[in-house]
Amino acid sequence: MPNPIDFRPVILAGGSGTRFWPRSRRARAKQVLALDGERSMIQQTVERLKPLATVARTWVITNEYLAHEIADQLAGVPAEQIIQEPVARNTAPACGLAAFLIERQNPDAVLGIFPSDHVIADEPRFLKALQKGISAAASGDNIVVLGIEPTRPETGYGYIETGDYTGDGSALHVRRFIEKPNLNRAEEFITAGNYYWNSGIFLWSARTLANAVREHLPETAPLLEGIAAAYGTSQFEEVFHKFYPKCENISVDYAVLEPRSAKGEHQSRLYCLPAEFSWNDLGSWASLYEYQLETRLRGDGDGNVAETEGHLTIEAGNNYIYSPRKFVALVGVENLVIVDTEDALLIAHRDHSQDVGKIVKELGLSGHSELI
Repeated sequence: MPNPIDFRPVILAGGSGTRFWPRSRRARAKQVLALDGERSMIQQTVERLKPLATVARTWVITNEYLAHEIADQLAGVPAEQIIQEPVARNTAPACGLAAFLIERQNPDAVLGIFPSDHVIADEPRFLKALQKGISAAASGDNIVVLGIEPTRPETGYGYIETGDYTGDGSALHVRRFIEKPNLNRAEEFITAGNYYWNSGIFLWSARTLANAVREHLPETAPLLEGIAAAYGTSQFEEVFHKFYPKCENISVDYAVLEPRSAKGEHQSRLYCLPAEFSWNDLGSWASLYEYQLETRLRGDGDGNVAETEGHLTIEAGNNYIYSPRKFVALVGVENLVIVDTEDALLIAHRDHSQDVGKIVKELGLSGHSELI
């Protein structure tokens, strides 16, 4: 009987979530907020993986601002497996560090890379897709990405162009990864039918990812290996703070997946597993509004979604309102995002919700660090 696959979830939780200001702050970023229900986004992420991996086998890559809150929320994840980046260096160094750490324990272990802030419905289908992807990742030098069938010409997501099916029909060969397109290109992708949204969920063995980082990031790889070698020793923090800032600031998509796909769809061993579960990357107040309107049935007859102490609308439609402590009345306004917290109030047009992060930048420049 073959040995069971050693599956290790790696949760990426280092983002600052600036587009969800003012609810999201440096020490209370989106991933530790309960934007969708009673549990935080990262709690939901870990919970849905429990049928495939115990919490004790889960790793989290985060930052110094969030590590304490994450440790409080994720009881059972060993403290030494909540890794605090001294500086943000995008997803390639974060994923690479996890690969080098786990490679030293078991190079055949399959790493699942999971963003900490996604919403996934139909969890049985999600788990079924993951099991298939884990098996594929364990069977060789394979990289598996879960692709989401597009439901609209979304310009806020990356896309995967796929080729033909593998011999067993279980997955598609990947031709290339495409960054966020404009609307015309996104519409072309939908029409073509062989493009998928990039979910940001990747599966690969520790050895496969570590070797890919060695190949494609030859200057960063020795730094990460040095950090991994110091793990568990009294020198770890010193080495981590010395080496990690020197790592290249680049996403795993740019650093590993795009050059890998350039080898050709039949040589790259890069596969897209079409996913049949509902998926949402809550990237802005507008996407949260749309998700809640579609799935939570919180909207009124005029398309307003409200999380308030109470509210009244008169000739007002398609607004998102968050005000847990105050009664809110809207008259004659449409398509607004209104978020009221103890020390700040945001009012924005829903079409500009992607620009909320600019407010955080301006607050920093103007000396209002207490609001960040």
